[in-house]
Amino acid sequence: MNSKDLAIKVEKLSKRYRIGMKEQIHDSLFSAFVDFVKSPVTNYRKYRSLYKFDDSGPDSDPAGQKGAGDIIWALRNVSFEVAKGEVIGIIGHNGAGKSTILKILSRITSPTLGRAEIRGRISSLLEVGTGFHQELTGRENVYLNGTILGMKKRELDARFDRIVEFSGIGQYIDTPVKRYSSGMLVRLAFSVAAHLEPEILIVDEVLAVGDAAFQKKCLNKMQDVGSEGRTVLFVSHNMQAVTRLCNRAILLDAGRIVADGPSAEIVKAYLNSETGTLAEKIWQDPATAPRGEVGRLKAVRILDANNRVSETVDIHRPVAIDMEFEVLRPGSFLMPYHHLYNEEGIMLFSAHDTDPSWQQRPRPAGHYRSTAWIPGNLLSEGTVYVNSGLLDLDANVPQFYERTVVAFQVVEKTEGASARGGFAGNMGGIVRPLLDWTTEFSSNGSGRSKTKTGNLQIKHQDGRIRPDA
Repeated sequence: MNSKDLAIKVEKLSKRYRIGMKEQIHDSLFSAFVDFVKSPVTNYRKYRSLYKFDDSGPDSDPAGQKGAGDIIWALRNVSFEVAKGEVIGIIGHNGAGKSTILKILSRITSPTLGRAEIRGRISSLLEVGTGFHQELTGRENVYLNGTILGMKKRELDARFDRIVEFSGIGQYIDTPVKRYSSGMLVRLAFSVAAHLEPEILIVDEVLAVGDAAFQKKCLNKMQDVGSEGRTVLFVSHNMQAVTRLCNRAILLDAGRIVADGPSAEIVKAYLNSETGTLAEKIWQDPATAPRGEVGRLKAVRILDANNRVSETVDIHRPVAIDMEFEVLRPGSFLMPYHHLYNEEGIMLFSAHDTDPSWQQRPRPAGHYRSTAWIPGNLLSEGTVYVNSGLLDLDANVPQFYERTVVAFQVVEKTEGASARGGFAGNMGGIVRPLLDWTTEFSSNGSGRSKTKTGNLQIKHQDGRIRPDA
């Protein structure tokens, strides 16, 4: 790639940290006395070690077993390039090194080894309140941030009203930010970062602090920023947001790049790296399960037409989303629901529990298993991601809502009726139903013939589609 077209160039970037060590616990008075006598020498060695590392590099200790036990490599020989106007997602498990990369690129910390070239003005939003002075008002912080970015007062004056309007906190703009809630702070911080028109925008997982409406607003704004030709680096655990915003993604694991490519493929690789099958998620320990005051999630799984857990389903056959949950306290009107997304982060549809047995009926405490069947020949080929939740209809409060809790692959096999109609190429669209088609034909005045193709669906008396094996 031509160097003139690059916004960011990272070469063999490594970052080393020293972490705390567990203090020794004495099991006798004598050992405590010996440690007290040795403490001057021990403390001196600890002091010296704070400013001295061994000469081992990031590749000399791949398993982290050699050398000093208090040294950790957050990044190990990371290299990548970002073109101007490119929108890139950086994903990975907690501790993979995502935030460390962003801090180095934002010049908050320096690398231990390697180098990073940045061409353009950077605005970053890494933590709630980053770059804000707690004693200054919101208005003063807007001008402070703009000045740090090298903007002139007349430029800030021209953008100020848009910043405040987007943040939605105009009533409190002249209040010191130390009195803001975390949601108000992130609203203003993102609005400042996005509207000061940096050439490179860096956003970490701070959007999770805002409410759902503001998150959607922020994602739309970042999409606009990317379409304007500015560079965006986006770190998130929201895979739908990554696939929607980013054409390219980088997957990090243990400080290394393990995959770099189209966002849909990288997100799929990330989800496949999770322990267990993608099609099933079970919470064995109730203490760690998603829950609210009334409901607790136990499991979500994808079932094929034969009621077997399956990561891959035939496009011609029905597929089920099966959710197990517990009602901890009786008397609430509860509704299981699912949101389905495709690889681009586009919502396919919402599915709400319509089982007449529990319509307008409070649920007693106990164990529930709710299954929603999706008919065959509806979904298009590709990966489908499922968000699952349980809503308290009285208070309109979700008891839990798990994003990308399960996923499955829709594939087309040779047998069965197909919506292709003899076409062998890629069929676009978010759904692919098999529709009823009719054709009337007459030849040289002869009698007309009529043909019809369609999809037969077998239903229960209550209208629900059952699997047709």
